[in-house]
Amino acid sequence: MWDLLLRGGRVIDPDSGRDGTADVAVRAGRIAAVAPALPATEAARTVDATGRLVLPGLVDLHTHLWHGATYWGLDPVALAWRTGVTTWVDAGSAGAYAMDGLRRTVAEPAPFRVHALINVSGLGLVGRTGEHHVLDNLDVDAAVAVAAQQGDLVRGVKARIDRHTVGEHGVEPLRRAALLARRIERPLMVHIGYGPPGLADVEPFLDEGDILTHCATGVAPDLVVDGRPTDALKRLRDSGVVFDLGHGSGAFDFDVLEAELAAGVAPVVSTDLHIRSVYGPAFDLPTVMGKAMAAGMDLTRTIAAVTVRPARALGLDAGTLAVGARADIAVFDMEEGAFPTVDVHGGVRDAPLRLTNTATYAAGRLLEPHAAQAPPVWVPLSDAQRRAEDERRARVRASVQHLDRPEDFDEPFPRPTGAQR
Repeated sequence: MWDLLLRGGRVIDPDSGRDGTADVAVRAGRIAAVAPALPATEAARTVDATGRLVLPGLVDLHTHLWHGATYWGLDPVALAWRTGVTTWVDAGSAGAYAMDGLRRTVAEPAPFRVHALINVSGLGLVGRTGEHHVLDNLDVDAAVAVAAQQGDLVRGVKARIDRHTVGEHGVEPLRRAALLARRIERPLMVHIGYGPPGLADVEPFLDEGDILTHCATGVAPDLVVDGRPTDALKRLRDSGVVFDLGHGSGAFDFDVLEAELAAGVAPVVSTDLHIRSVYGPAFDLPTVMGKAMAAGMDLTRTIAAVTVRPARALGLDAGTLAVGARADIAVFDMEEGAFPTVDVHGGVRDAPLRLTNTATYAAGRLLEPHAAQAPPVWVPLSDAQRRAEDERRARVRASVQHLDRPEDFDEPFPRPTGAQR
């Protein structure tokens, strides 16, 4: 017997090239079969997915999850169940001094998968910025030892390289981060923003398979000039560096992304979701997917950019519906139309599709509804944002109170309201 059978949905799995109506069967937390017209009599439980998209569980390559211990951290449990994200990558919240805490308080208790990029600074992101100001905290030997201890949790290295984080030290923090990545044989993710250092300074430290995040930011002057990618960006494109969207609070510009797409840059789509961007303008990964489609990425390309491609970038067993893979599954309603989306500078583009998550399964188990806590005191919210978030929490609490079982959900989960968007 199968434990679960999702019937009649449009299954899109870029890893296998599948796009068509099919059923998905789950046994013991793994994908048991994907094919049309599987027998319902063989399943302990069936769910009708007719008219909906059935996707591999989404992989968000760039998030910040160490809530209660860092400036940027948020609780992913309050988001995963209504967004389809089943694999979360924390991008540098913890360094060598605190990676064990991230494991024990976030990764191990989570009902889904959490991986991490170790910050080259032992301090991690306990503060808003400045983690590289004291070079004594960038102890490569200590970070190598900690990464070895943490095993599969640590999938790469993170370094924020802009004038606020590096202070007077220029590219020295980046040099140490690259050394750390080579020693642990994992990819390096480099954050760019307000320079110096600029992209030309960062370029020599990035090898094939490394990741340039915030690739469509509008504040780095040497990504796109007069609507054309710079030579440094094109060299990185040609060298096999992975471009990561990393939307965040201030790192997404439609003009930049459109110029990059026209030049053959194919970014991974991630949120840089943290305790400030979760209230807007990023909100969640389905919202950022809509913005990618508004900039010109089609549906299949966008799904690949949030499933198999980020999984491959970090060598993760995720982002696929292959038989035998872990049964991480995301179910969405899809609405066609013209849906306004905004970048961080107020630029507007219409997305041709709107995706609304209706169910998220991690290892075959439906994630239960979970209301978010109130934002911490250091997060500045507008009155409209605060009202919208209060309304969301009230709706989620009311939904939970009126359900005997989480699987009784058959309507789309609450989305950000117009005031939030």
